[in-house]
Amino acid sequence: MKKIVIGIDIGGTFTDIIIQNKESGDIIKQLKVSTIPKNPEEAIITSLQKELTSEDIDFVQQIYHATTIATNAFLGQVNLELPKTALVTTKGFRDILEIGRQRRASLYDFSFERPTPIIPRRFRFEIEERLNHRGEITLPIELDILPKISAIIKQENINSVAITLLHSYMNSIHEQKIKQYFEKNHKDIYISTSFEVSPEHREFERTSTTAINAILMPIVSRYINSLAESFTEFGFKAPLFIMQSNGGVSKSDQIQKLPVSIIESGPSAGVVASRFYAEFLDLNRVLSFDMGGTTAKAGSIVNKTITLTSEYEVGGDVHSGRIVKGSGYPARFPFIDLAEMSSGGGSIAWVDKGNALRVGPISAGSDPGPACYDHKGEDPTITDANLILGRLNPEGLLNKTFKIYPELSKISIEEKIASKIDLSVFESALGIIEIANINMSRILRIVTVERGLDPRDFILIAFGGAGPLHACALANELEMNHIIIPNSPGLFSAMGLLFTDVKHTYVKSIREKIMNLDYQVVENEFRNLEEKGFVVLDEEGFKEKDILHQRFAELRYIGQGFELLIPLSEIDLEANTTSTKIKSLFNEKHKAIYGYTMENEEVEVVNIRVNSFGLIKKPVLKNIKSGAKKPIKEALVEYRQVLFDKQKDFVKTPIYDRTALLAKNENTGPAIIEQYDTTTVIPLNWKAKVDEFGLIHLHRM
Repeated sequence: MKKIVIGIDIGGTFTDIIIQNKESGDIIKQLKVSTIPKNPEEAIITSLQKELTSEDIDFVQQIYHATTIATNAFLGQVNLELPKTALVTTKGFRDILEIGRQRRASLYDFSFERPTPIIPRRFRFEIEERLNHRGEITLPIELDILPKISAIIKQENINSVAITLLHSYMNSIHEQKIKQYFEKNHKDIYISTSFEVSPEHREFERTSTTAINAILMPIVSRYINSLAESFTEFGFKAPLFIMQSNGGVSKSDQIQKLPVSIIESGPSAGVVASRFYAEFLDLNRVLSFDMGGTTAKAGSIVNKTITLTSEYEVGGDVHSGRIVKGSGYPARFPFIDLAEMSSGGGSIAWVDKGNALRVGPISAGSDPGPACYDHKGEDPTITDANLILGRLNPEGLLNKTFKIYPELSKISIEEKIASKIDLSVFESALGIIEIANINMSRILRIVTVERGLDPRDFILIAFGGAGPLHACALANELEMNHIIIPNSPGLFSAMGLLFTDVKHTYVKSIREKIMNLDYQVVENEFRNLEEKGFVVLDEEGFKEKDILHQRFAELRYIGQGFELLIPLSEIDLEANTTSTKIKSLFNEKHKAIYGYTMENEEVEVVNIRVNSFGLIKKPVLKNIKSGAKKPIKEALVEYRQVLFDKQKDFVKTPIYDRTALLAKNENTGPAIIEQYDTTTVIPLNWKAKVDEFGLIHLHRM
């Protein structure tokens, strides 16, 4: 029986859809359509209606989806108003969201203002109760205040409540009592408790994370319910899975309870797909580079493992690919360690007051889009620059089904750039590309050099609609020698959704020196967390043989402010040398990240963590037909005049159709390879070779 899976990635400019036969691995259809910001599901349903028959609908097994709705909510996107939310906390901690940390986002800016607290003070309520740091009750909870709080909630039409009490990560009994009261007296309200969302120490971060989750619950629930309703009306009976920030997917009903887990949903899928390629091709060091229409993202994969971080700020500023600490709202949840910047095909080029050429961060998006789209967009973009330099097909994108107009790009660059800085149109276009490349090379350095890694040791996987256009230039900047262009780069993130396991993360706070730990107690706590994961995955339909648990501990030297995540799955907690082995692993990682260790300092465990996976059968890369070194004549579509970086004039350049290339085919630059969803630019001193799976390997000569 045919089994169909669908991957859907909604970006700022395009919505990507992959329809695949799960059994054979064959792609049934791949689609790239303009995103409709005010009604993103409309583009999905309209496209699926055109491509799926009524028989196909019955064979759909799973639908996977990556979305930016959680991020957009905190970036002020139109039609995404933040719902009214209340906070209930321990007496004396009403202003914790306002006090925060002593961290200035702009140290020398005398006019700097901290982010406005995400919950206004008049909606923050205190309750008499107290637990100590071990979770012991020192002051029983007084529930008499709850009817007064309840009355205000009803009067103010508050949609959601966040409950965060002191030390509830050690004992949740008081939070549970408050939750039970609101569940009984407010049937339609959303409730977010810190013991379920972020059961870790650090009161400010835990409160902020719980508040963010509470705010997102109505927004994400409405979006998921609307999408699910559209799918049901369409005839789908398949479950809907949503990509999380930690690199796994989860069923939509679980996401509605924990929407803070999907803040970086969109960018995560591409890194997961890159990890799949690293495993399949046995590559130990891979950099993922994703350049779409709005943003560019980079991530690192070392020893086939994605790097995760728990440090993230929602709605904050980004400077040169780095989140500016103190500019947003902290969210303590596992996130793929990404560097991201506003540099995509739609990024607008402009001239500042000092007559300096700038690119981004504002994007033309999908509406109006670049000037060449002829959608009333007048500002020049990176796409316009690539077009008039001959790198994009002037007859149209998406196999010429998406008409574009080079003359509009020339007019836009002439009026908005060239006339202001006394350069020709083509010099201006080259300047736009060069500035964009310099900007984007920074995010690749962030995930390598700034993490103590040498980018020259890595292979770059370039994807996104614009990634292969800029990959060689970026590799030159970082002195990288090997690039892989996947089969469908422009839909790679949507494809990544089909390579992703279901994943749930569970945390338990254990504050103790590793030499003083009772490892039998630790083993029992790990098993309790694994049981939680098993129960949820069992409900999601996974059999025991398809469930995998990974164990971790968060460790630090006594007195340090932050922890390092150490894998413990291979450690026998009942062995006599357990403490020594764990300390050795910690010191090794500390040395790799910070460059030193403190052998005589005591190490303490702060949290233990379990990742529970529901393993999904992955598609396989299929072999393509093999050919000779020289491509067949049908692969050469035409010659076109192209201006490459650091060249003085246009060069007559062969244009190849990727679908006609065979395994073992080679092309030496300058050359361009076109396909439905992207264009690969091969400049001088680079050579392309097609492998047995149809992947293009670019090597610096």
